[in-house]
Amino acid sequence: MTARDVGLPERHPRAGLPARVMIWEVGARDGLQNESAVVPVEVKAEFLDRLAAAGLRVLEATSFGHPRWVPQLADATELLGLLTPREGVRYPVLVPNERGLDRALAAGVTEVAIVASATESFARRNLNRDFDAQFAMFSPVLCRAKASGLGVRGYVSMCFGDPWEGAVPVDQVLDVGCRLLEAGCDQLCLGDTIGVATPGHVVEVLDGFLRAGIGIDALAVHFHDTYGQALSNTFAALCAGVTCVDASAGGLGGCPYAESATGNLATEDLVWMLDGLGIEHGVDLDALVRASVWMADQLGRPSPSRVVQALSG
Repeated sequence: MTARDVGLPERHPRAGLPARVMIWEVGARDGLQNESAVVPVEVKAEFLDRLAAAGLRVLEATSFGHPRWVPQLADATELLGLLTPREGVRYPVLVPNERGLDRALAAGVTEVAIVASATESFARRNLNRDFDAQFAMFSPVLCRAKASGLGVRGYVSMCFGDPWEGAVPVDQVLDVGCRLLEAGCDQLCLGDTIGVATPGHVVEVLDGFLRAGIGIDALAVHFHDTYGQALSNTFAALCAGVTCVDASAGGLGGCPYAESATGNLATEDLVWMLDGLGIEHGVDLDALVRASVWMADQLGRPSPSRVVQALSG
């Protein structure tokens, strides 16, 4: 069964929503990084190529972290060398520190991303730094990346809740985000790392940035579907004017900080909703579903995406 067989959802546009949304595809990096069995680099390259062929134009390909931290992504340089260049397709990569930036620059990347934490606990566990020291670590990375003409995205993890600290004050999230933008990040991505956000909370955080003088165009969102709220939270962000949304093909990925986590927002589920709202995105849903089914076969388990299940069953 395909989208053409069942028909795309009826379009019912809503006033005040963006005319077009950029989907920031994270399946190859955030989706695969927690896989226990190493996925062959040729499979990753073909996955990215299939996603690009489906119309996705921003594909976060990999991370240049230490191989000991994320063995799944130890093949970052080799992977980038295998990619088929496509006009208009971007392949940003994650860099945790200056050493990672060195490797990324040597591989010829044009965009990088860093990951900061909105909480002390996660900064210590994920970055081995305290809350303030993380900015000292990022400063030279940002300076050198900008001097080299790279685009830079700043992720803020634990924006809506932390498994060790619980609720995260909105002002604390604003402080981290504003410091990253002031340091040179072009875009800020607000992450619901453990999937506990709800629509009202999303609006409160976004409104906080607007009150701080940060334009909505500088903000993106990254939701996990642990409690089934990812699409609802995305809709709330769209209503606030956000035009860049992270998603993972087939719903790949899980959160290592909550046992019930079900992973990232599935790109197919996002595309289905955007189609119903009449919002342009440039993605061929059938081709995307085929890519996710192919990858699920490589991993030996079905995709958790509801849309993939509906269209491939």
